[in-house]
Amino acid sequence: MKIDVHTHILPEKWPDLRERYGYGGFVRLEHHKPCCARMLIDDKFFREVESNTWDPDVRIHECDRFRVDMQVLSTVPVMFSYWARPDDCYDLSRILNDHIAEVVNKYPRRFIGLGTIPMQDSKLAIKELERCVNELGMAGIQIGSHVNDWNLDEPSLFPIFEAAQDLGAAIFVHPWNMMGQEKMPKYWLPWLVGMPAETSRAICSMIFGGIFERLPNLKVCFAHGGGSFPSTIGRIAHGFEVRPDLCAIDNNVNPREYIGRFFIDSLVHDPSVMKFVVDLFGANKIMLGSDYPFPLGELIPGELIESMGFDEGISDWLLHKSALDWLNMPKEQYEKHGITDFAQFLGRKAS
Repeated sequence: MKIDVHTHILPEKWPDLRERYGYGGFVRLEHHKPCCARMLIDDKFFREVESNTWDPDVRIHECDRFRVDMQVLSTVPVMFSYWARPDDCYDLSRILNDHIAEVVNKYPRRFIGLGTIPMQDSKLAIKELERCVNELGMAGIQIGSHVNDWNLDEPSLFPIFEAAQDLGAAIFVHPWNMMGQEKMPKYWLPWLVGMPAETSRAICSMIFGGIFERLPNLKVCFAHGGGSFPSTIGRIAHGFEVRPDLCAIDNNVNPREYIGRFFIDSLVHDPSVMKFVVDLFGANKIMLGSDYPFPLGELIPGELIESMGFDEGISDWLLHKSALDWLNMPKEQYEKHGITDFAQFLGRKAS
């Protein structure tokens, strides 16, 4: 069984957000030819996407082609809109979440939903988080690696994490609005250099900020194999040891102690790096993530994992068992109902 935890989806269309909110900066889709659309921020080109970005039937066909049983759906991070007025971001979040819930309800055995929430306002964020889990039946939320000028240790964000733990909601942290991107105008460096750094920024902020220490049952996964964090853990831990006056001001636990307390996806693109992160984190903390349907992702989801020659036990963790754990759906929970696989469990739950 394959569960792909890192896939993005958009509605085929949504309201004109400039007209709806009275100011610009939002994304719109321009369907300029069949099965293809341009993502524009106001009138500035951002990305071209194909119908697999919005059409669930196309996604299912491609999943069948690559033997992916289920996708975990989340919005495209440029849609977070944390910079917008909180009420407007809340409204947009509801539009995006209702769409994902509609897709999941139509195909409950193929898709699992993660919502997006207005992180810049904790009360509205928690309100929409609760709706995502309790009303829409989502497994959790996707959030950005930072929230405007806040890192993820910002005290204003802690109640959101606390609510997620109380709800048993999974959190997927995805880089966005990369630091230093204005100084990297060429070579796609914001995506190649900035994204890995953003993810490490998020992990370090949550570790040093004591989030994992205070919320030991919080289920968090970081995209892109944890970014640059795994390869720099030695430097991070050394810095903690030699300059506790700078690093240990909010949490005096060595960062190495948190390896195994959170999850990463498998999107590392390199066999030697895959072996390294499995050795570092353990297979039970790594799960298949392809970044479907974008070109910087893994074209054939799980191909790297399956090429490694891991024994069946390790491969099972990487391909689906870790995802079940992160989604708070342990195997015994659905087997006790006489259901033989997770897809059947979701089918019954949705009904």
